Amino acid sequence: MIVSHNWLNEYVSLDMSVGELTDRLTMSGLNLEGVEDVEGDTAIDLEVTSNRPDCLGHIGVAREVGVLFDQPLTIPEAEVTTGSEKTAGVTSVEIECPDLCPQYVARVIKGVTVGPSPAWIQSRLRTLGITPINNIVDITNYVLMECGQPLHAFDFDKLGGQRIIVRRAHEGETIEAIDHKTYPLTSDMCVIADAENAVAIGGVMGGASTEISDRTQNVLIETANFDPLAIRGAARKLSLFSDSSYRFERGVDEQQLLWASNRCCELILATSGGILLDEPVIAGDIPQWEPNAVLLRFDQISRSLGINILPKECVRILTDLGMTPVGEASDDMAAFVAPSWRRDLTRECDLIEEIGRIHGYDRVPEDVVIPVVATIDTARDVVRDRVSDVLTAAGYHEAVTMSFVSRETFDLFTPRGDFEPLSVEHSSRKHENILRQSLVPNLLVSRRENERQGTFNARLFEIASVYLAATPEDPSTQPTMLSFVTGDSFATVRGLLDTLAHTINANSAVTAQPAGVPQFAAGRGAEVLLNGKPWGWLGELDRDVTDRLDLRDAVTVCELDLGPLIDALERTPQYASLPQYPSMQRDLNFVLDDAVTWQELERIVQISAGPLLDGVSFVDQYRGKQIPVGKKSYVLSVAYRSPDRTLTSEEVDTAQKTVVAACEQQLGAVQR
Repeated sequence: MIVSHNWLNEYVSLDMSVGELTDRLTMSGLNLEGVEDVEGDTAIDLEVTSNRPDCLGHIGVAREVGVLFDQPLTIPEAEVTTGSEKTAGVTSVEIECPDLCPQYVARVIKGVTVGPSPAWIQSRLRTLGITPINNIVDITNYVLMECGQPLHAFDFDKLGGQRIIVRRAHEGETIEAIDHKTYPLTSDMCVIADAENAVAIGGVMGGASTEISDRTQNVLIETANFDPLAIRGAARKLSLFSDSSYRFERGVDEQQLLWASNRCCELILATSGGILLDEPVIAGDIPQWEPNAVLLRFDQISRSLGINILPKECVRILTDLGMTPVGEASDDMAAFVAPSWRRDLTRECDLIEEIGRIHGYDRVPEDVVIPVVATIDTARDVVRDRVSDVLTAAGYHEAVTMSFVSRETFDLFTPRGDFEPLSVEHSSRKHENILRQSLVPNLLVSRRENERQGTFNARLFEIASVYLAATPEDPSTQPTMLSFVTGDSFATVRGLLDTLAHTINANSAVTAQPAGVPQFAAGRGAEVLLNGKPWGWLGELDRDVTDRLDLRDAVTVCELDLGPLIDALERTPQYASLPQYPSMQRDLNFVLDDAVTWQELERIVQISAGPLLDGVSFVDQYRGKQIPVGKKSYVLSVAYRSPDRTLTSEEVDTAQKTVVAACEQQLGAVQR
C-alpha cells in the first residue's frame, strides 16, 4: 500500500520527520518497503498484512498514525446535496446471487461534465502510481485509496434498460473489460449486468461497453460488497488482478458503503457538476454491526508481554483504535467491542497484541523474564520424532516435496483407486495443479533426480499431508502420511515396518494381506495392517512404472497413515531386564497349501509353543522342484528361552513337537 505524505497530513497532523513516522509504523506492524519523492510529495510504501484491510486506505493508515503519536484524526463528513428526483425513479438494482454480492448501493448523477481532474487529485494519484484518466474515474480511484472501499462508475445511458442485475455469469459468456481484452466467464463468477449483457466482472474490473468517456453525461456510481472467496477465485482464474479485487479478497467494511458512496458523489459534484438524485437504491441488507464484547484482564498483559502497562494507557490505546468500552472498567479488567473495520479483534490475545504494538515492542527489555509453562510434546510430535530416528538410522534421508503434482505424476501411484483428485485453477499452475493424494509420486521423481546426479539407491522418506475430497463415510480430508521409497527388497522393508511399529509400542502387531494397487508388480504388493486396522500399502513397483520415470533400479515403496501410529503410541516404554540366559533355536521347514499365509502359520506357532517361546521369524519361502503344484515351502526359525535357567534340549524338543503337531493338525502342514 503506497500512501502520500501530503494526503495523509489531511487526516492527521504529521509534525514528525518521515524517518520517525516510518520507524513507528514499522514497529507497529506496517513494515516499510520504501520511500520515494514524487512531484514534491513523498510516497511511502507500506507492507499491509492480510488481516489488516483497514490499512489499505489513507484513513486507516492515518488512524494508526494518530494512535501512535497521540494525534486527533479528522475524517471528511461526506455531505451531499441532492435534487428532488428519486434514484429509484430512474433505475433499479436486483441481486440474484446474494452469496456472491450481499450488498449493492447505486447512486445516479445527471448532467456531469467529463474532463481532466483538478491538479491536486492528479498529483495525489500519480504519487500512488495511478495514471489519471478523467474526473469521474479518477475520483472513484481517489475514494478507493482514501478509505479502501472500491467503487465503479458506469455510463448510465449505456446501460441496457438502465438497470442493474447482479447475477452469476452464464456458462460460455464473455466480456470485454476496460483493458479492452475479452475474458471467458464461468458460473462461479459474479457479474454486474444490465437488462441484456454483463457490463462488469463484479469486484474485479468494469466492462468496456459502459466505461466513462468524454461524451458521458449521466453516471451510475456502484458501491458494493462481494464475497472474498468468489473474487479471489475469479481474479486467479482470469489472471486479472486489480486494486479492487485486492481489497475485496481481504474483505471490506460494509458499514462504510454509504459513506464511500456519498464521498464519491460529493467529489464528483465538486469537480464535474451535475445533479445527484435523491436517496440511493440499496439492494441487500446492510446489517447492524453487533460484535461480541471481548474481555481484557489487565494482569494478562504483563504475563504475555513481560512488561507492565497501566490500565489507563491500555484503555486509551484500544479506544483510539476505535474499540468501544462496554460498561465501566475496573482495576482488574475491562470489556471492549471491536469496530466494524477491525473484524480480526475477537480474542483477549488480540487486544493484548494491539496494546503491545502501539505501546512499542522496542520498549520491551531484551532481558525481561516472561512467565512460561513447561509443556510436553504432542503425540504427533513424539511419533514423528521416533519415526524419523528409525528411518534415519536405517539409511533414509528425509525429503520435502510440493503438494501439487501434474496428472502424469499423480498417476504414478494410486493406492486409493479411482478417487477423484482435487485441483486448483490458478494462473501460476496450469500444469501441476492437482493436489497430491500420495507422497510416493514426488518421492519417485526425487529418486530419479538423484540417479541423474549419480546418487543411486537413494532411500527417501517424507511425512506430510495428502488431500482428499470429504465424503460422508470419511470426513478426514488431509491425513498425514509417512511414505518412503528404496531399492531394498520387499522383505527388508517389511522388517522395517515391524521396527517402526515396535518403536511406537512394543506390543504392536503388523500384518499384511494382498493388495490390488495397479502399480505393484504381480504378487509383490500388500495392504499393511497395524493391530488389525488398515495402515497403508507396501510393495515393489512394476517395471512399467519405473520405466516411465527412466529409473535404473527396481523400487520398493511404502505409504502409511500416521494416525494409527499416534493412536498406538506408548509414551513411556516399560523397562524390561535384558535376558540373562541364552535362547535355543530350532528351524522348521513345512510344506503347506499355497493358500496358507505366513500370518496363519505364525499364529499357530505362537499359540502352541507354550510359555518358553521367545520369538518366531520368517526365514525363506520356496515353490518349484520337489514341491507339489499348489503347495509351497515355508522355512521358519523358532526361539525358546527361560527367564530363570538355561533350557535343556529335552525341554525344547518337547515344545517343538507340540508346534509341529499343531501345524499338521490345523494347517495340514507336512514337515520336510
